Amino acid sequence: MVASAGRITLWGVEVFVATADEASISAAARRLGSSAATVSQQLSNLETAIGATLLNRNERPITLTQAGEMFLRRAHTILNEADQAKQELATAEYGLMRLRVGMIEDFETDVTPRLLADMAQSWSNCQFLLETGPSHRLHDMLEQRALDVIVAADVGLPSEGMEQHLLMEEPFVIAAPKGMLHSGDALADLKGLPMIRYTTRHHMGQVIATHLARHNVTETHRFELDSYHATMAMVASGAGWTILTPLALLRARRFSDQIDVGPLPLAPLSRQITLLARRGQLNEKPAEIAGRLRTLLSEMVQGPAIAAHPWLEGQLTVTQVP
Repeated sequence: MVASAGRITLWGVEVFVATADEASISAAARRLGSSAATVSQQLSNLETAIGATLLNRNERPITLTQAGEMFLRRAHTILNEADQAKQELATAEYGLMRLRVGMIEDFETDVTPRLLADMAQSWSNCQFLLETGPSHRLHDMLEQRALDVIVAADVGLPSEGMEQHLLMEEPFVIAAPKGMLHSGDALADLKGLPMIRYTTRHHMGQVIATHLARHNVTETHRFELDSYHATMAMVASGAGWTILTPLALLRARRFSDQIDVGPLPLAPLSRQITLLARRGQLNEKPAEIAGRLRTLLSEMVQGPAIAAHPWLEGQLTVTQVP
């Protein structure tokens, strides 16, 4: 049903937030699974209801007016309150709170099952829905309100209305077939051996490619893969070398005795793993989940990685919160 002009609707508010985030009507329409015409009409209806222009729609990219900046803060609160109301109604009806969690693929084998088991034991009235995927997709799903909390690599500044908890930082490293890293000059050691590149369809692959280009490294690559296991299997077989992170190596630990790992032979490069949630929606739960994760990461990631590669001490760190 089309909303009547003069009324502020949740759908109109959601459309406004998506457009403000994306700075584009067409991008907001894709994010919401709607059409550009519908998004434009909802924005017009909302501006009519409020009695103020919220967006400079003739600019590219679209920008917020002063009124739009003021309303955006309220808009996030409105949508968070609606989400909380849904949670409370679900709890009242079924006796369960539903928590939709997005977890980075790097944690799938070890960390995620332990986290869910720990939370299930403590929160007996909670139903957990898990989405595992690459960081950029989890960020999109959180923005689209399809998830309540995500644990993912940082892909930029968090959007307005998000709370962020830093969990860990890890360096990028080089992995090569056993015995190939011997001179202290990794790029010279690996000259003539093709690079196996992590896919640039994902944010991490883009970060690696940008770093190499910045340092004028133009290594040939015949393979671009989105699987840690496939990448490390090929490195172990001698088919090439790669740049990944300690988390990736831990997921493919079955190949650890067939590869050499060393510091990145360029300027250092690292990434941060963070927990993100909409501010105020889950009360203290995001901070509690972050605390549980830091304990697990110290035990299951930091400890084993440094034991295998002592030079990672001080480079692979888990955030300590007083």
